[in-house]
Amino acid sequence: MTRHGTAAARTRAPRPTFRLLRHLLPYWRRLLPAALASAGSDLAAAALMATAAWLITRAAEQPPLASVSLAIVAVRALALGRGALRYTDRLLGHDGVLRAVAGFRTRVYEGLVPLAPAGTPAFRSGDLLTRLVDDVDAAQDLLLRVLIPVTAACAVTAAATGTAAALLPQAGILLGLLLVVAGLLVPALVLTLARRTGRAEKAARAELAALAVDLTQGAADLAAYGARGRADDRARRASAEIAALERGKALTTSLATAVVLLLQGGAAVGVTWLALRAHAAGSLPAVHLTVLAVLALVSFEALTPLPAAAHRLAEVRASARRLADILDTPPPVTDPADPAPLPADGPTGVEITGLRVRHHPDGPPALDGVSLRLPPGRRVALVGASGSGKSTLIAALMRFVPYEAGSIRVGGHEMRELRDCAGTDARRAITGMTQDAHVFHTTIHANLLLARPDACEAELREAARRARILDWIESLPDRWDTLIGGDGSTMSGGQRQRLLLARALLADPPVLVLDEPTEGLDPDTAAAVLTDILDATRGRTTLLVTHDHAALAAADRIVTLDRG
Repeated sequence: MTRHGTAAARTRAPRPTFRLLRHLLPYWRRLLPAALASAGSDLAAAALMATAAWLITRAAEQPPLASVSLAIVAVRALALGRGALRYTDRLLGHDGVLRAVAGFRTRVYEGLVPLAPAGTPAFRSGDLLTRLVDDVDAAQDLLLRVLIPVTAACAVTAAATGTAAALLPQAGILLGLLLVVAGLLVPALVLTLARRTGRAEKAARAELAALAVDLTQGAADLAAYGARGRADDRARRASAEIAALERGKALTTSLATAVVLLLQGGAAVGVTWLALRAHAAGSLPAVHLTVLAVLALVSFEALTPLPAAAHRLAEVRASARRLADILDTPPPVTDPADPAPLPADGPTGVEITGLRVRHHPDGPPALDGVSLRLPPGRRVALVGASGSGKSTLIAALMRFVPYEAGSIRVGGHEMRELRDCAGTDARRAITGMTQDAHVFHTTIHANLLLARPDACEAELREAARRARILDWIESLPDRWDTLIGGDGSTMSGGQRQRLLLARALLADPPVLVLDEPTEGLDPDTAAAVLTDILDATRGRTTLLVTHDHAALAAADRIVTLDRG
């Protein structure tokens, strides 16, 4: 998708921050009690100080104990209630927020799945990881560090202004004005200043994450080409940029907090001065004077987190825009309006006629006029030079890229008519073992279940047995729960290929695709893996991309692809 298209989609769509809130709204029943508890805690803190000030001043007049007993009970209740409400706020808030973030992360991942693999190259891998982790985590900051503090600040501002106005109208007006300046104008100024730095910091962190991936996964290549030093310098510059932005953010927040403290002091002095004048005129009791002076001080405590909340809101907005880029990117393959069902179990044939595929709308065709027939239950070998279009043909068969002309019929159904992104039927019909198949840093059991999450233990064992990896798995100390390094780094090449083969066999597709399954293996290992593959694919509709002479000799048919 072009930048122009992305911008146009964003213009038509609601603002990213509101979209983020809309995704979180289903969890309001859990979040509303947390917001109320937070507001209650801050109100209890302000009421505790005001009540204590009244009690101390009234006690100095040595009244009967009965006249202050209610205030004594109120101070105790507010002190205990403040702690209980703060605990409730933290408990309910984090429970609701973590549930909301988990649900939203699933939504983002579901939006990302239809883009893979043809649509994901638009995002660098490190940047994509940052979007999926850090940017999604920004949703919890929107709730915990922005909305809930703002709710509490509004409640305290209204209660403090109303109480002061009831005791002394002039004091209520002054306190209300200064609270509005501290709680609205100062955070708005911080938000305005933080907009640019928020976007810049998100971009810098994404760049640093992408560079970190390049430095770790591409360390050998960088060293071979003598580019390690330049890559290190780029990472240091990105890190220095983030540090500079963090210092600027800290300076802005500190200055804004200082302004709030100055307003707090000004409110305390101004309200006290007005109260002293009213007391001197005989229109305000001494206990009310003390209450007003203390109330002016404590009412600003709920507003001190707002400058930091404004800074965090700017970062959340930047994260919401980056997530909108994923959610607004159209999938390369769209769902059919009236999908056809998956072909019945058993060997299924595939017929390709006049296929044309382009990777870019204005680019030359990667495939043009390709015709190929895979008879049911037969093994067809596909050969061709590098760049001839073999991987593109496999991507079209597996419904990863669209085709602009021609036809692919699976079991008598046109490929476009089968469910794909949503129902995944098309990708279940034709799947297998591709060159870029990934082994995840998790257990053997979890890696295999990617092919079929509902597979039982017997089916897992059967797939592993057919791939001749069962004995190795059961010889490990943790057996199926053994952790595998990223992309199978703790396994040998042959073990990794057999694990991928077991995963392909567990999927049990009507049409199995195997793309260079022995590439990169030593001759003995390649021969052993190939023997396992030929044994496992007997009687199954199979497309085997290979240059191995033994595999070609075992194929029922050999097809050559030349320049698309």
